[in-house]
Amino acid sequence: MRLGRSINSQLCFLVLLASACLSPALAATYEVGPGKPLTSIGAVPWATLQAGDTVLIHWRSTPYKEKWVIARQATAAQPITVSGVPGPAGQLPVIDGAGAVTAPGLNYWSEVRGVVKIGGSNTPPDVMPQYIVIENLEIINAHQPLTFSDDGGNTQSYGKNASGIYLEKGQNITIRGCIFRNNGNGLFIASSDADVSRDILVQGNYLYDNGNLGSAFEHNSYTAGIGIVFEYNRYGPPLAGAIGNNLKDRSAGTVVRYNWIEGGNRQLDLVDAEDSLQIRTDPRYNETHVYGNVLIEPAGAGNRQIVHYGGDSGTTSAYRKGTLYFYNNTVVSTRTDRNTLFRLSTNDEYCDARNNILYSVLAGNDWSMLDETGVLDLSHNWIKPGWANSFSGTFAGTVNNDGTMVQGTAPGFVNEGGQEFSLDPGSVNIDAGTTLDPGVLSAHNVTRQYVKHQASEARLADGTLDIGAYEVFSVAINRPPRTCRRT
Repeated sequence: MRLGRSINSQLCFLVLLASACLSPALAATYEVGPGKPLTSIGAVPWATLQAGDTVLIHWRSTPYKEKWVIARQATAAQPITVSGVPGPAGQLPVIDGAGAVTAPGLNYWSEVRGVVKIGGSNTPPDVMPQYIVIENLEIINAHQPLTFSDDGGNTQSYGKNASGIYLEKGQNITIRGCIFRNNGNGLFIASSDADVSRDILVQGNYLYDNGNLGSAFEHNSYTAGIGIVFEYNRYGPPLAGAIGNNLKDRSAGTVVRYNWIEGGNRQLDLVDAEDSLQIRTDPRYNETHVYGNVLIEPAGAGNRQIVHYGGDSGTTSAYRKGTLYFYNNTVVSTRTDRNTLFRLSTNDEYCDARNNILYSVLAGNDWSMLDETGVLDLSHNWIKPGWANSFSGTFAGTVNNDGTMVQGTAPGFVNEGGQEFSLDPGSVNIDAGTTLDPGVLSAHNVTRQYVKHQASEARLADGTLDIGAYEVFSVAINRPPRTCRRT
């Protein structure tokens, strides 16, 4: 009996040992902040993070003046998560690039491009980063002429195109609930022929006051990848005096849904993938979805065009040349001169626009649909009467109006002055929409709506779509927590 128990114990030990060897390493949590095990971000072992690891950066009254790179691989089930822990009033931890010091033990190139970098390093060894989540951080001051200390201890100046987060390459990356301000670019996502960023989610962030004075080349966000979704974000005006766009994108499979986008040279600049043949040859390059957004054109906001689709490189053969599906958006302009809804770069660019509110404080004859080229189909949109196809004397495009435009003097907002653009129960836009294109229904039906700010709620499906970004009788369910606050 004694021998039997001994053998059984040894067998159990061997089974447990084998199981431990076959099981993934236990995920670790690294806490940074006042009273926490780590007092600096640089104390996190960034070069050796494993799948499932979590870095918690706690708010403190003074900013963290540190910068780092993430170049590790995780899994869908066990992502690597870098999460800010808000302060008592909801303040996000501030990561300040001005005078920041690169975390020790890291060696990576293009340090001048951002405060937080994803991908592109010598230490840790260069890989394609996968399944990374960065959330609930306020990232500021990647901006000329500000300086930082690099991994060799040398003082360097940020580049003009520096960004709060510079994603050089990555797959299955989520950037959520962050604030980006006072950077050259707020958020920059890059791709190349060799390394394409894929499957990126930009969710619930607040981007404002980014850009460079007098420059049109830096933006609140500037992105290029395959499969990128922007949802529940608040885009405020870029830096005063900058002339960049608000959301500029050079991707395939772009989805812009349920966002608040206010100001910029253009609210949306959806153009050609000039740096990546892989993006240009992806089947989704020719299909872009923009729906459920509130787009606001303030007085004096630069270009009168609100949406640009196609390309800007001059190599027209590389332009998107596909379909822009633009539906159930609410567009509001307080410009004191004319408005143009779309610039479609060539006559090979096509837009299906339906169920949109197109409202300006000006008279209807101060609104045009197209700039000079492109093919536009209109159905069940609200607008003031008197609008034009184009203001250009050399117009070569085509506007197909199916005769279902809903016209009036006011769309019936709950509180226009207070920017409450949901519909009053008496609005003519209630139940005035039409069904969506069959090609968008499976993956891109209108199921949610934006909540001020950086949140969303379910949009009630009552059988007939209202025109615009809001359904008047919607009910708020499953609303995500509003973790982002402007400090």
